[in-house]
Amino acid sequence: MNSLITKTPLATTIWFSNDKFHLLLEDGREIAVPLEWFPSLSKATEAERNNWRLIGGGEGIHWMDLDEDISVEGLL
Repeated sequence: MNSLITKTPLATTIWFSNDKFHLLLEDGREIAVPLEWFPSLSKATEAERNNWRLIGGGEGIHWMDLDEDISVEGLL
């Protein structure tokens, strides 16, 4: 029997452009998603958006000012 081992995708950093939310993953992949998918982030100030921290070793991102959590796996 062949078993498949999957590794949880982990973020190493995030950043924002005018209309996108970008993540760099531990394995080198970059993900960009429309900022409009996340109303609280799209309406937030630049300072609120940039006040984030990685949680779960990179499994997710938390914004204290916005009480927002986003999982990396959910973006894939």
